[in-house]
Amino acid sequence: MEILFEQATPIPHHALAAFAAVILGAVQLWMRKGGRVHRTIGYIWVALMAIVALSSFLIHELRLVGAFSPIHLLSIFTLWSLYMAIRAAKDRRINAHRRWMQNLYVMSLLITGAFTFLPGRTMHMVLFGG
Repeated sequence: MEILFEQATPIPHHALAAFAAVILGAVQLWMRKGGRVHRTIGYIWVALMAIVALSSFLIHELRLVGAFSPIHLLSIFTLWSLYMAIRAAKDRRINAHRRWMQNLYVMSLLITGAFTFLPGRTMHMVLFGG
């Protein structure tokens, strides 16, 4: 973990928010839906995901188009998905809300998160040593 905290800001904050979102999101997906606890955990998870997505725009390790990479497109998708999921819940379109949130969890955290463990990336160094 020391390697993570040696990285430039916002990488440690981004990684810690993503890690918290993975754990909290798993809890949320497995627990009973609806009610105050579900909404409270959901708002915290949305805030964590917004932090992850927004902080990614300040990370420029992979530069494919100027200072940005295709991962930044995923950040835009994440922010849009958060909006659509919240809107669906507020409109009581619960099936659409569920689909948005499940897809967001898998695509933005699990699949994208797996790429952070590729050799040369920060999380690879954290897990396997640098």
